[in-house]
Amino acid sequence: MKNTHLFSATIALAVTASSYASVSPGSTVLKFSKPAKNWERESLPLGNGSLGVNVFGGEADATIQFTVDSLWTGGENPSGSYSLKTFGAFQNFGEIHFKSKHGKVEDYQRQLDIRNAIHTTTWTENGVKFTREVFVSYPDKVMVWRISADKPKSISGTFTFSGAHPKSDKYEVSSNRLWLNGEFKNKLQYAAALSVRNSGGALSYEDNKIVAKDCSEVVAVMAANTNYVIDLDKKWMSGTAKERSEKALDKVSKESWKLLKQRHLADYQKYFNRVTIDLGKSNPDLVKQDLNQRIQNYRQHAKNLPRPCLDPELEAMLFNYGRYLLISSSRPGSLPANLQGIWNNSNNPAWHSDYHTNINLQMCYWLAEPANLSEMTAPLFDMLTEQAPVYRKYTIKQYGETPGYVTRMSVNIYGGGGWNWNIEGTAWLAQHFYEHYAFTGDKKFLKETAYPWLRDVSKFWLPRLKKTADGKLVVPNAWSHEHGPYEDGTAHAQQLMWDLFTNTLNAAKELGIDEKFQKQLSTTIDALYGPKIGSWGQLMEWMEEKPDLEKSHHRHTSHLFAVFPGNQISIANTPKLAQGAIVSLTQRGEVGDSRRSWAWAWRTALWARLGKSERAHGCVAGLLAYNMLDNLWTTHPPFQIDGSMGITAGMVECLLQSHSGVISILPALPKAWPTGSVTGLKARGDITVDIAWKKGTLAKVKFVSAVDQTITLQLPGEKKKQVKLIAGKEVIIE
Repeated sequence: MKNTHLFSATIALAVTASSYASVSPGSTVLKFSKPAKNWERESLPLGNGSLGVNVFGGEADATIQFTVDSLWTGGENPSGSYSLKTFGAFQNFGEIHFKSKHGKVEDYQRQLDIRNAIHTTTWTENGVKFTREVFVSYPDKVMVWRISADKPKSISGTFTFSGAHPKSDKYEVSSNRLWLNGEFKNKLQYAAALSVRNSGGALSYEDNKIVAKDCSEVVAVMAANTNYVIDLDKKWMSGTAKERSEKALDKVSKESWKLLKQRHLADYQKYFNRVTIDLGKSNPDLVKQDLNQRIQNYRQHAKNLPRPCLDPELEAMLFNYGRYLLISSSRPGSLPANLQGIWNNSNNPAWHSDYHTNINLQMCYWLAEPANLSEMTAPLFDMLTEQAPVYRKYTIKQYGETPGYVTRMSVNIYGGGGWNWNIEGTAWLAQHFYEHYAFTGDKKFLKETAYPWLRDVSKFWLPRLKKTADGKLVVPNAWSHEHGPYEDGTAHAQQLMWDLFTNTLNAAKELGIDEKFQKQLSTTIDALYGPKIGSWGQLMEWMEEKPDLEKSHHRHTSHLFAVFPGNQISIANTPKLAQGAIVSLTQRGEVGDSRRSWAWAWRTALWARLGKSERAHGCVAGLLAYNMLDNLWTTHPPFQIDGSMGITAGMVECLLQSHSGVISILPALPKAWPTGSVTGLKARGDITVDIAWKKGTLAKVKFVSAVDQTITLQLPGEKKKQVKLIAGKEVIIE
């Protein structure tokens, strides 16, 4: 790795493309040879940020379950009670059915291709091939379902809605559209409308049904909405749900299937195609298998690690799927991804399918910046910023007159909190605001969105810190989530304060404002009680040792926040503390309670940051082996989306790191990925990075920076060096 080349980005593209990843169906197509029966384990998800659908792929009864991200009961919940009545819950909207008569089905296949976000079901029957394709369009805000056959007049059947709220659901056929409407006790309205068009044959409208007879092709378009808005001044609701759905259908009423599909693909692929990954080729016989069988094969193999990876394309699919799920569940204008993304078939889902502020919400967004999906963080910042006055109101009610704000552990879409107070949660969320700036360099965002949050949360904490006898500042009565007693100065709380104050100080310096506040932050950072090493070499979780708790196999690793997603502890800058983190993480292990979907993802990233590539890969394998459903959703149990998204972030950390002021290439490359490549990852500083490696050795790396800058670069086995990047120019090292 001695040669460095500087090229125009447009010229060098053709030179370097062949060295990097190609997209393999084995890593992007989830396929099955039977219809789904179980929603959680087998159905396949589609979404456009707001509208989430799950496709079952049946023949005689083709069912698509759907919901909308803002379909919530409850409200601001002044009591803080974590109950369905007051806090509320994310709700199931209902199902669309297309019922038709079918005989003997042959060559059945259903698949979700995450390269294009389209679900396809095919089979043959009496020599006729039937095809059903579904996508959910972000630009047109509708679901589109095409039902076709290669023999004319072969399509006959009935479309119906089935709502999930019998006490409030109303059905009607109006203007040749099938409607499902209703209103909750909190005044939230919901309305889904289905419009069907046909080629050949005929359509009729009767008894809240749309009947297709002897058609050659049928295209069904559905819009589903509530009257929710992310606007506190409007008390979270405006207009009518029916108007929104009518508007969406009117807009596309004359658009062809082909044009709707083209717009969907152009929109979706501009995000998904930014990143490609190749972790090696799987045996073609494995790739041909149904996904559930591939996972089962992998599971049996992984439980006897260490071995070479049986199915590297399945691991690449896991990486790609996290990106797919984030694009599908978090788009500008939508709400952020919740505990289940935007997919839910229950009116009483686990943990209300809410926003958990002690890791789960954050984990859903870990991948956004490094995996080149910065735009998908907009819903997170929109919701948190708009809800801040609600947090402030109830913070004052709980803690008296105080600047800033904190939240309870669980948050709903109205700003209402439930369960225990998680007063460090807003400090953790503050990290996302600053990291967005660190990756994008967006000064406008830093000034108008990030800094107000960082400043206000810091102002809550600065006067609240408690001074110890030796003059150190500690967080009083804190928790090491979700582990042990509440005590002063837990490692988790102290690390969060260091992260919060450091990011706030850096933001103020970047903006050149609040000099007096800067001095206060700087003085406080210096006085914070910091990480300590215990008697057996561990990174201490509390100020006093608690052997029974510290040596447990607990799912949370809260005292390792400073390693990941924080950056207070690193191999490069704090090697002794990093070694203490290794001791603690080794003791936590990956057994018993540690085997939770999101825990594997966090441990993957932690081990990668600590330079332990094989332990990091072992956690990727552990997730697939112990907490993976047949449709590649992760289960706690039950199903939670954060593991599916968080594992992508952990895998990125194996390939690229930029948290310690150094851009490190292949810092934790496991032996299971001996030859491969990745394109389109992001390093802090708005730098796009492509990497290729062969037989465990770096072959080529390419950088494109959005601005002129000099970086500190760490290549495997080499000393750090300075590399100058010029905006828009490719720097290639090989």
